[in-house]
Amino acid sequence: MTGPVTGPTAGPATGSVTGHLPGHLTGHRGGPTEGDLAATGPTGADAAQERLRRWRLVLGGDSADGTGHALRGRDAAMDGALTSLYGKGDTPRPGRDRAAGLGASAPAVARWLGDIRTYFPSSVVQVMQRDAIDRLGLATLLLEPEMLEAVEADVHLVGTLLSLNKAMPETTRETARAVVRKVVDDLEKRLATRTRATLTGALDRGARTGRPRHHDIDWNRTIAANLKHYLPEHRTIVPERLVGYGRASRSVKKEVVLCFDQSGSMAASVVYASVFGAVLASMRSVDTRFVVFDTSVVDLTDRLDDPVDVLFGTRLGGGTDINRALAYCQSQITRPAETVVVLISDLYEGGIRDEMLKRVASMQAAGVRFVTLLALSDEGTPAYDREHAAALAALDAPAFACTPDLFPEVMAAAIERRPLPIPDAG
Repeated sequence: MTGPVTGPTAGPATGSVTGHLPGHLTGHRGGPTEGDLAATGPTGADAAQERLRRWRLVLGGDSADGTGHALRGRDAAMDGALTSLYGKGDTPRPGRDRAAGLGASAPAVARWLGDIRTYFPSSVVQVMQRDAIDRLGLATLLLEPEMLEAVEADVHLVGTLLSLNKAMPETTRETARAVVRKVVDDLEKRLATRTRATLTGALDRGARTGRPRHHDIDWNRTIAANLKHYLPEHRTIVPERLVGYGRASRSVKKEVVLCFDQSGSMAASVVYASVFGAVLASMRSVDTRFVVFDTSVVDLTDRLDDPVDVLFGTRLGGGTDINRALAYCQSQITRPAETVVVLISDLYEGGIRDEMLKRVASMQAAGVRFVTLLALSDEGTPAYDREHAAALAALDAPAFACTPDLFPEVMAAAIERRPLPIPDAG
């Protein structure tokens, strides 16, 4: 920067200024955006001051930010909360070496958590909490009940709590379960109804009948079955044989094995998986088995009536032996042609790679539908072993990341044995 910013359209020079606010929070600070300014009407000096105020909040107040704008009142308090978390980077910045931070003081962190909930919307609070845990090493403070009562609960916080499960004192455990329960209940409300409806439809369509009602006719299969009855002069097919969807009975139609990698990087996936496992277990026509693994294998099927119990039965972290986990899952399959196995893992195999691939091929040859998910979360595609993913794809078991909203469609496609709705990698 060569001087202060002036005029209603001026802003800091790009490329020469670094502030304390990360990119994922820019735009969430207090005050309207420039688009809001245009809509609400401030012009001239007022608009210029508002623009400078926003740039000052974003850039963090070092002498090099070039705004020359001082913050007061609520803005100053908001800036202080952000400085506590983002004000001290990996290297000192020009003009001022910030020494602010949360330290390891539980009272200071509790006050800070209260401040950010006052100044920012819930979605931003969750991001800032996550950053505080990662940047400042505050995970151990979550072992104190007063900390848990102050935080904004989300999937990532649950993952952190689960990773601390074994170190958690009894005084904190009940509070932690209450936090996890709230998140799980919210996820069930969001996901359960659509999942049941989607899979019930897939199970209904999985039963074929030769005497369907009109609205149950499978037109694609009917046309394929009657191609020999094509009348070229009329350019039509005479459907002498109808093929239709049957109606699924209350008996078990499909078996689903959910096999989850419980390494630390899969924390969010395990949270969503426990919810989906509980939803599937509540459906009479689906026999669901829930298996988690690291270098050992644990079957948590008997806990599926309560996903919170499933989560506290996991042990996040440790190594990975996919081959051993799949060997156990294979031993539990009784009706291969009616079974869907879902492996959720980043595929960093610590076991015997060739044996793992042979086991997948063996299950598929027996009629099992095998699905590989690199993650079950909203975070996008994680780091994963590309060599193993390519080897699975060669076995017609493509590996891809799946969002919770897409998971019911993936399961429906697997049940109906149609192509999976793989997201566009681009």
